[in-house]
Amino acid sequence: MTPRVRFAPSPTGRIHIGNIRTAVLNWLYAKKNGGHFLLRLDDTDLVRSTEEFAQAIRDDLTWLGLTWHDEERQSLRTQRYNAAADELKASGALYPCFETEDELDRRRKRQLAMQRPPIYDRASLKLSKQEIDALIAGGRTPHWRFRLPNTGDSKTLVPQTSIISWPDLIRGEQNVDLGSLSDPVLIRADGTFLYTFTSVVDDVDFKISHIVRGEDHVTNTGVQMAIFQAMGAKPPAFGHHSLLIGADGHALSKRLGALSVQSFRDDGLEPMAVLSHAALVGTSDAIEPHVKLDELAALMSFDKISMAPGRFDVDDLKALNAKLLLKLEYADVAERLRALGIEGGKEFWEAVRGNLTILSDARRWWDVVSGDMTPVIEDENFTRAAAELLPAEPWDSETWAQWTNAVKAATGAKGKALFHPLRLALTGAVTGPELKALLPLIGRARTDARLRGKPL
Repeated sequence: MTPRVRFAPSPTGRIHIGNIRTAVLNWLYAKKNGGHFLLRLDDTDLVRSTEEFAQAIRDDLTWLGLTWHDEERQSLRTQRYNAAADELKASGALYPCFETEDELDRRRKRQLAMQRPPIYDRASLKLSKQEIDALIAGGRTPHWRFRLPNTGDSKTLVPQTSIISWPDLIRGEQNVDLGSLSDPVLIRADGTFLYTFTSVVDDVDFKISHIVRGEDHVTNTGVQMAIFQAMGAKPPAFGHHSLLIGADGHALSKRLGALSVQSFRDDGLEPMAVLSHAALVGTSDAIEPHVKLDELAALMSFDKISMAPGRFDVDDLKALNAKLLLKLEYADVAERLRALGIEGGKEFWEAVRGNLTILSDARRWWDVVSGDMTPVIEDENFTRAAAELLPAEPWDSETWAQWTNAVKAATGAKGKALFHPLRLALTGAVTGPELKALLPLIGRARTDARLRGKPL
């Protein structure tokens, strides 16, 4: 069967590294198996959802290269949700409840005081039709709960133990005791629907075959499987990946806003570095940079995903970005380098790519080889002597060794005493790309001027 998967963000904010991890695992599974990737915008929260955020999600996914086959929006499917709700009401799976939040809160506190679990006691199921009609006539508007498939006591209607299980794609056999849960509210008193319900209706209608999401949804999956069954539909296969923790070992949940795709873009990170980290963190594969999504897709396997939390560190991501740049060929970056005003060609790129954290760092080295700079001279006599020994052009990758050997023979300087002052004079920095590659790009005129302390 051709897999059909979905990524279902809410357009109430920017997508972040946690979202990306879920999105890329779904996308890679579909890619590897010739499947279908659906973007579903869960925008039923009409107050917080905005078109600006919806477009930002599209832009971020496009930047990452996670293209989608179809897009659906929950805000456009209200009629379908009403129809599905009517079917569940007719079957008795959805029932009206009239308790206010205050009444429910007091009831929970009493249960806790009596050392009982604060589970909804299904009191509204005891209401007769006449009582329901009277409540509505009196101005009470019901919210609607889904009756979980528990046997329940015929008198108290309190849920009894009822285990629902599934073979999780990542975590193995999973069990949820529905008897330990309250019947979930699927429709609020104002008529709006909750995610637990709309998501199931969508997954049925769009024939979703596999759902891969965070482990914080495990209990929710047990409830949703019961809703699938009540709708007469076969549940999809479920997989729940672990959540991310920071370098300090604590959950990232409170800091995800600072780890948005937009922040990575603003920091100059490469999309494939972000995707490589998101796809491989928390797996048995080494976190290495991959240039193409096809490479990541070939590695994708649910068996490789650990149940232990994945560790995310921005510094690790930046280091991965540097490794990725080192793997990129000039053709991969030529257009972007030109956009930065860099015209150095393949020779320049191969000289500097090993010393970049982000691509725009190349501009600093382009200024070194082609622009004016004030040299740093530690020993004027030494650098002037070195200038006198510069060979004639043309220069190539052998020129550096030939020249420095001549300087060593003439001055007796060697090791750091030889190379450190030359690097400072020519680049103004104590570290950087290999000078055997930079020297031909700087050229004899600039090299001579800088060794003599002139800004060129």
